[in-house]
Amino acid sequence: MLRFIMADLRRVWMGALVVVLLVALAVALGLGVSLQERALRLGSARASEKFDLVIGARGSETQLVLSTVFLQPAALPLVPGAVLEALEHDPRVAWAAPVGFGDFYRGHPLIGTTAQLVAATAPGLSAGRMFAAEYEAVVGAQVDLPPGAEITPTHGEVTRGGHAHEGVNYTVTGRLKPTGTPWDRAILVPIEAVWHVHGMGGHPDADGGGSPEHAPGAGGQPDAEAAEPGVPAILVKPKSIADAYRLRQEYRANPETLAVFPAEVLTGLYALMGDARQVLAAVAAGAQGLVAAALVLVTAVHIGQRRRQIGALRALGAPRGAIFALVWTELFALVLCGIGLGVAGGFGAALMLSQMIAARQGFALPVSFAPADFLALGGLAGLAAVLAALPAWLAYRQPAAAGLRG
Repeated sequence: MLRFIMADLRRVWMGALVVVLLVALAVALGLGVSLQERALRLGSARASEKFDLVIGARGSETQLVLSTVFLQPAALPLVPGAVLEALEHDPRVAWAAPVGFGDFYRGHPLIGTTAQLVAATAPGLSAGRMFAAEYEAVVGAQVDLPPGAEITPTHGEVTRGGHAHEGVNYTVTGRLKPTGTPWDRAILVPIEAVWHVHGMGGHPDADGGGSPEHAPGAGGQPDAEAAEPGVPAILVKPKSIADAYRLRQEYRANPETLAVFPAEVLTGLYALMGDARQVLAAVAAGAQGLVAAALVLVTAVHIGQRRRQIGALRALGAPRGAIFALVWTELFALVLCGIGLGVAGGFGAALMLSQMIAARQGFALPVSFAPADFLALGGLAGLAAVLAALPAWLAYRQPAAAGLRG
């Protein structure tokens, strides 16, 4: 029977190819949406797992997390320097590190912070050493700068009207091992350097940028004589879970500050992603339904066109069961080929999109299958088996004489 099926498919190869491609496109659409949504969840969760608590000035919780964890450029208001000083001396805090941003080098964000934060969140150095002086820098794993390289930052991105800080040069002293987060694309420098470059903390800006628009990541600049300049955000490592919740409650109650758990903010974003996924899943299900109906219709027409062939087989003594098995196997094999091709296409599309997002945003998006995916594919194969039985049943019921007369 297998040889007969192969010979028949070669005879109608164009129609068989259309059936396979229709099934493949429908499967790839549904599976690709599921894989990509899961990859975004896993990737963003892994990118934020090193950051327990983020404290910033009053404003958008989502933007605070996107700017500090995912390094998305934004003009954040500054947290008063007294907040950072209080956190540094708080017995409930293991460490608190400021994060200052606003400068770039060839599209890579310069992040002002402390060596303590780098040591606590990165797996170590792959080359060179940690910055020790004010105008030294360590680069993330995806920054193509060797130790010893000198860079001149720009305030803002050049493509968006940014300008160079004349007379300001950082020397790269080391490269970090990969973390799988957006920080792999960052250039890390001492926070004091960021303050001084922007005329904060009593030090004039090297390019005269002491005006409010030069405050890093901020919409305004504090008094240059302040002992502790303000910062866009502070990353905090509490000593315990209980301390984390107490600190969050305390700094949320403060009218000047906002404290968030990045994982909590991401949960809200996941809810939005879930809603979008449901819409796309409904579209995919509708497409699959249309494909299934089209397949049944096309196959029924095909069976009508093969009446003579089926009649001849019946006249030669082929039993009804063999005719049923022949038609069912042929159609089911085409659908299985389409499902297999759709799985490969959906996985490949999700992988390609994840790589594009990772290259742009800097954090890895792991594309992987889950048991639910295999259950869905198994259900789809079961449905295909049932649908394939309809044209097979029509062929089964066809009398031999009727086919020969037609």
